[in-house]
Amino acid sequence: MKQTDQTLLEQLRITDFEIEQRKQLFALEPRDELLLRAAGALVESHLDELVARFYELQTSTPEIALLIGDADTLQRLRNAQRRYVIDLFSGVYDLEYVNNRLRIGLVHKRIGVEPKLYLAAVQTLKTLLSNLISELIPDIEVRRHTLLAVDKLVMFDVALVFETYIRSLVAEIETSRNKSEQYARSLEEKVAVRTRQLEELSRTDPLTGLLNRRYLDETLTRVLRSAQRRNETVTLVYLDVDHFKLINDSLGHQCGDEILRSLGEIINRITRVEDGCFRYGGDEFCIVLPNCDQKQAEETFVERLRAELAGLQPDISLSVGSVETGPEEFLSPESLVGVADQRMYEMKQRNRLREGRQAGAGKAEENGLGE
Repeated sequence: MKQTDQTLLEQLRITDFEIEQRKQLFALEPRDELLLRAAGALVESHLDELVARFYELQTSTPEIALLIGDADTLQRLRNAQRRYVIDLFSGVYDLEYVNNRLRIGLVHKRIGVEPKLYLAAVQTLKTLLSNLISELIPDIEVRRHTLLAVDKLVMFDVALVFETYIRSLVAEIETSRNKSEQYARSLEEKVAVRTRQLEELSRTDPLTGLLNRRYLDETLTRVLRSAQRRNETVTLVYLDVDHFKLINDSLGHQCGDEILRSLGEIINRITRVEDGCFRYGGDEFCIVLPNCDQKQAEETFVERLRAELAGLQPDISLSVGSVETGPEEFLSPESLVGVADQRMYEMKQRNRLREGRQAGAGKAEENGLGE
């Protein structure tokens, strides 16, 4: 028997006490059992003819003939029907008898026998048995009570078969529902994961792995509100790669991208978990440093950044602007970025002037040596 069938039988939990209750429901009394046992000897002597006639009538129905199929299956069904009729007139209707009837219901459900076909078959068998008993039992009263006992037992059997049939249908529905719910949960999880991935992609710069400009304003707003509640200082560092356009034009964009990737990797590595690291655009970067003043930012973060960058890209220099806000008064996110940007630009201008003076001094020295 299939595992699912065994599980269904266990769920029904038919006990001896339950069997007795069911017998009372159908008024199946000890006298009926005695009458059925007595009629059994008479019926068994005509059993082959009874079964042959039963399947002759069954196979005349196209739907049933299609279900039965080949001759081997028909022979197996004949043998099963013989055992069924013998059990029907055994006079012993105990737990084994009941479990056999429950299995019949499961088998009928599994092979696709519709309830109408099963009930029609039961009616055919009962009619054949009634005709046979009427011929074999001459005593009118004994015959009447025997036929009544057959009716009771057949209804007893039908109730058992349909109970398992219905339970099997319910089990299929529950299984289908569980699969649907499981699929829905799986789909929801996949959608949630994909949504998080898309959100991450929308927030992250693909080249450097840092957050992008779109997320800066939201982060600054959240950090500044938190700093207000905690009475802390926030510093924003704005930096730019010097001569980046010249690098791209002379060495190519691939080289420029590699510089930006290196810078992004260093920034991500040396910042704290609570810091916010952003590629603001092009070769410009913003770093939000909560609970950090401008001096700490310049002496600790910026100096370490320069040292790390010199180890990876010794020919690259940075222009940096930083501004702190709080804890008493706080700039808006836009003002904070604007001030830091302006200070970065001022440093870049100073660097250009210094480089210009150094270039002029070098040229003058070359001219003096030439003379």
